[in-house]
Amino acid sequence: MAKILDGKALSAVVKDEVRSEVVELEAKYGRKPCLCVIIVGENPASQVYVRNKVKAAAYTGMESRLIELPSSVSEETLLGKIAELNSDPSVDAILVQLPLPKHIDEEKVIYAVAPEKDVDGFHPSNVSLLWLGKECIVPCTPAGVMRLIDSTGVDICGKTAVVVGRSNIVGKPVAKLLLDRNATVVIAHSRTADLGAVTRQADILVAAVGKPGLIKGEMVRPGAIVIDVGINRTEDGKLCGDVDFASCSEKASWITPVPGGVGPMTIAMLMKNTIRCFKSRVPGAR
Repeated sequence: MAKILDGKALSAVVKDEVRSEVVELEAKYGRKPCLCVIIVGENPASQVYVRNKVKAAAYTGMESRLIELPSSVSEETLLGKIAELNSDPSVDAILVQLPLPKHIDEEKVIYAVAPEKDVDGFHPSNVSLLWLGKECIVPCTPAGVMRLIDSTGVDICGKTAVVVGRSNIVGKPVAKLLLDRNATVVIAHSRTADLGAVTRQADILVAAVGKPGLIKGEMVRPGAIVIDVGINRTEDGKLCGDVDFASCSEKASWITPVPGGVGPMTIAMLMKNTIRCFKSRVPGAR
């Protein structure tokens, strides 16, 4: 039976690390790191995510600002607000909550955030640095996945890692981070022929494709670490992942639950990234 990778407990550890750093940075540089979150419209899921982010920032002691804009806001107005925050020296990190209303080009918005304040790590400058193996802001969810894997104490070097999912936000960056740690990485997806034959190779299996219960127990190699990034809602309103937890936990050595696994770690690593943004902007702080 697999051991549970408790994202809530580990995220609390990470947030406490950030809390200590905030105290040190304020004492040394005379101000706290500042995270600014922009939300457009009233998407219920986005509202919950933003509340959790602001709550986490408050816990760590950093400064946070919440800018709420109506769903009718023009693209021009939103881009203008981002430009203001880019030029505001008191703001270290900017997050624009996705998704945005259909009349706003998400790509334009992502490109508009200054790379050094791009706390999500979505700007092309940060993406290219990641793939070049240079220091950069790593997307929060992939960073959280890596911290969860590290918490098992298993050495990633030399292991076979299979990432199911190829999104720019999770699948591709997770694969690159695993590759940087000397894993042999396979990227699979929902259209992979005989997906089970591929996933059964994995010492480390990361599911991030957005299909409820896609990964069954018979698709898991005995003793594998299974990380479930999926967040799906069933017809009865319950949350579930891309992994069939009951059957996969019989085969895996470690497994993340949904909820309570990767989700809390994403927010915790957002706090870490805010610290990184602060340090990149303050001379001598790195």
